[in-house]
Amino acid sequence: MTVKIRNIDLGTGLPKIAVPNVGSNEAEILTSAKEIAQAKPDLMEWRIDYYKSGIEDLTKLTATAKKLRELVGELPILVTFRTKNEGGVLPLTEDKYLELVETVIINRLGDAVDIELFHDENRVKHLVQLAHDYNVVVIMSNHDFEKVPAQDVIEFRLKKMATLGADIPKLACMPQSAGDVLRLLSATDSVHKVLEQPIITMAMGDLGKVSRIAGQVFGSCLSFGAVGKSSAPGQLSIRDLREAEKFLELK
Repeated sequence: MTVKIRNIDLGTGLPKIAVPNVGSNEAEILTSAKEIAQAKPDLMEWRIDYYKSGIEDLTKLTATAKKLRELVGELPILVTFRTKNEGGVLPLTEDKYLELVETVIINRLGDAVDIELFHDENRVKHLVQLAHDYNVVVIMSNHDFEKVPAQDVIEFRLKKMATLGADIPKLACMPQSAGDVLRLLSATDSVHKVLEQPIITMAMGDLGKVSRIAGQVFGSCLSFGAVGKSSAPGQLSIRDLREAEKFLELK
């Protein structure tokens, strides 16, 4: 099964490439968007946890989203607030986080929204349903910046996201050894074979770079590359990522 986000299909061919926009004010966000659009990725991830004044003033956030859309045209936008526990930059209470995600969905600030797995389950289900009502694609995520969980844990979490209604389950983790990377890739291959939904996985840091370029081989449908400032350790530039993916393309 493939998932369409605006004009791209995830889950077929080479993994698509997303570039994070980590501007901390409106001017930076729009300048960054211009540079990202010129690099021609498949998708832009707008990391709104970097945009402190926008989070404090949701009218401002909505106004910036409108300008962003006008600037990037048909480039699909994934809106993500990454919580502090999972590698984000702004602390937010559980209620505030869930209310913010609801605001993103209801105002359609992007074509897709990131919803983290580890929040109140009933409210996560409600947000997923709401997103589908508003025709917003749900990427459900979990990030571990300390380790790679056991293979059965990785598989359980990805399948749990699918059970909760995620269009695309996503898991990223930090390896401490080559064996950790192998474990993630093995779990990816295993889950990819049994889930209908496309999935996204990656190992972070230098050790994990191989997982960012070998998605088509193991079953991950999206990789994150950088234009300027990266949003995670081990992120390659969009140019290097595109070249590396081509070398590993399955004909």
